[in-house]
This record gives sequence, C-alpha cells and structure tokens, in this order.
Amino acid sequence: MVFFRALGSSQLRVNPHLVCAFSLGGIFGGSSSAVRHSSTTAHLLRRPSPSAPREAPVPLVFLSASRWDARSQTGMRDSAAWFAERGYTCLEIDLGHPESVQSSEALMKHYESELASHIRLLAIPFAPVIVARAGGTLIAQTYISSYPASALLLISPPPSNASLSAASAPSLPTPLPEFNFEPRFPCAVMCTESEQPTLERENRLWKDPNVDKIVVPDERAVAGQEGLVKIEMWLDELGI
Repeated sequence: MVFFRALGSSQLRVNPHLVCAFSLGGIFGGSSSAVRHSSTTAHLLRRPSPSAPREAPVPLVFLSASRWDARSQTGMRDSAAWFAERGYTCLEIDLGHPESVQSSEALMKHYESELASHIRLLAIPFAPVIVARAGGTLIAQTYISSYPASALLLISPPPSNASLSAASAPSLPTPLPEFNFEPRFPCAVMCTESEQPTLERENRLWKDPNVDKIVVPDERAVAGQEGLVKIEMWLDELGI
C-alpha cells in the first residue's frame, strides 16, 4: 500500500475560491434519504449517521454513468454508505445516457449539464468533493473545468483521452481533446499497483507534482476497506 503526498501534511491546500455558499436548505432540510430519478438519472442522498463522531461540512459526490460505463459505478454505493457512517453527507449520482450523441465533447457536455443541474437543485452549501471512477473520471474532469469543487478524486482514470475510442471501454464516438485545467486545488489520483506504471508514463495529472497519488494493491482494495481508509486519510489531511 502506497500513499504519496505532494505536500506535507501541515500544508492545507483547500482553495478558498473554490468554496461556494448557497442556501442552507436543500439536502440538509430533511432527515431521511431517498432515491430519486430525473429522466434516466438517479441519485441517492445519504445523510451523516447520528452515531458519527463529527459531521463534515463539505459533502461528497460519488459520480457514475453506469449505462455508458458500468465500471464507473463499481464500489460507489458501498463507499457512500461507508463515508456517511463517518459523518459525511454523501450524494450518489448515476447519470442517464443520452439517446443519441454526435461527438464525445457533446457527450461530456450532456453529463456535465446533468451533474451541475442536480448539484444546483440540491442546494449544497459548499462546493463538494467529486469522486469518480473509470469513465466517470472524464465526466468529473469536464465538470470541474467549469464548476467549483472543494477537491477531486479520480479512481483508475484512463491513461489519457487519446487511449479511448469507439471500440474501447468506455467508448467514445469521436476523439476527445485532453483536459487542460490546472490542478490548483486538492486533487488526487488513486490506482492499483498494476495500473501505476501506465499512469506514470501517460497520465498528465499523475505527472503533476501538485496532485496526490494513492496506490493500493489491487481492484479489491480499491473498493474495499483498504482503499476507503486511504481516501479518508487523504480527506483528513485536507481538513475536509
């Protein structure tokens, strides 16, 4: 198990410009969780457990698009439940797939708009931590290129956008330009030991010294207790 810190633990890298204030209503207004559907998008809100030692003010958004990439949803439900028990408000969003799309950029914009709409309508008081896996990491990076986030965690992202095609999994109908946002806010990439060499060679965020790296032995550890504990350690070091 490996956990790399780009900065020392005493250096908090939460960018105050990336924290947004909204109404205190929305997801904090009630006491029960519910599964809700909007078109083909489903979201599940998990409020902090009453037995949690503390209630974290910054919510976690677990993003997936299972109809496009089934792997993007792997472990998300268990992860959200685990963090809710530890005092986090957790929102699971499984984005619906459009009926037709002409380009990869249009596909990403569809997902970005759908995600932004749900986050806005839920009136989250602070910009959330976005957690995404596999193909969902492309959606997450599209979203944070236009909207604020307190932090970003990418789990097993593709080495690059150029590595994906119409025949890959997930599939992209047309070439998708590489993302060019600067990670000037807390950002981490999590992967398995077998994925690490490829990411070291090809992934631009992995090469960035300002991005934290979390490495676990295998796929089971990513979605299991070992991976969850490493993510919690990362959030604790950020003060989230």
